[in-house]
Amino acid sequence: MIELRNKTLQFSFPEVHPDAKLKIGCQRTLRIPDDGKDYPLPPGLGLFRIKHVDDYGQNVPDSWLEHGGVMLPMYQSEALWLNFDSDFLFAHETSYPFAIKVAAGKINAVTGEQWTDWLQRNPQDYMVSKEQPWLDGYCVEKGFIRQFVAMPLGAGYSAEEQLTGAGEYGGLQIVVYPMKKKVFERRFAKIKQIKGISDDSPEFQLTLSQSIGAEMGLAPGGRMRQEIYDDPFDLDDWEMDYKSRCFVHIANSLVWRSITGEIPPTVPFTAKEYTKFGLPWFDYYSDDSTALKGSKKLNGLKGVVEMGQDKGEVPLPENESITPENIIILRAGLNKNQVREGTF
Repeated sequence: MIELRNKTLQFSFPEVHPDAKLKIGCQRTLRIPDDGKDYPLPPGLGLFRIKHVDDYGQNVPDSWLEHGGVMLPMYQSEALWLNFDSDFLFAHETSYPFAIKVAAGKINAVTGEQWTDWLQRNPQDYMVSKEQPWLDGYCVEKGFIRQFVAMPLGAGYSAEEQLTGAGEYGGLQIVVYPMKKKVFERRFAKIKQIKGISDDSPEFQLTLSQSIGAEMGLAPGGRMRQEIYDDPFDLDDWEMDYKSRCFVHIANSLVWRSITGEIPPTVPFTAKEYTKFGLPWFDYYSDDSTALKGSKKLNGLKGVVEMGQDKGEVPLPENESITPENIIILRAGLNKNQVREGTF
């Protein structure tokens, strides 16, 4: 079952295990410069507004109703990242594990291959929570991704259009598989409970027939240091019969008002503005996990700036290079009670 609560997609599998629950949030973020440099992780600037497609059936394209799911608004050249989160289960000293596949325009964000409904190990085409806390873009090589950047579907910039020659789907596609109950209880056996601890404006009034398209695709933007981790479990540990899928449509921010009647969100900070005020960037690593090699197919895609140069366009405004200085290192592997010591 999938529910939309507090701007997050909440996947639950009570038929598998009562604690099999995963939350996925779509975070607004800085668009890092697309300049060939490698940048650390930008911050989250709050969750995108998300709404049920079915609540606006009279205003959205027929294809959106066919796919179902939810929708969110993005400005052209705005960036996002996905956050994966599940509750810590004290009785098992872990969070419930999930295999997560993410595609953009039905192009797998890890391998660059077209969408499939099953999990593949060689090459691995999915991520595992809690090993993978977030995803910021396309996995282009070991230790690096190219940021998800929204561009109009049909303009030729999206990974979908570059790889297939057509802009048919756009948006994001997510499928979640829980770990099998028997496997979870074998790998993470209950410990003795400790007493007291439980688990418990008028210018935006456009119509869909006008020149601005409703649907946005995700193009590869700037390079970022981020590892996509190898699955530490067995392929057969995942419950294939109880997967849940969600189609996340991305609406052009100017069309958002014509669909929902709401003013679109404000434009986020630029990376230059953010860095000017000394606000933090992040690096994350895990000593115990192995990073995937990345996709040669995705690494061969052109970034938004390079595509724009080929077209004689300037698709990314305010793309100046920057030098982040306030970088916070986040380390995986801390135990549940351990406090990470920061910079004083």
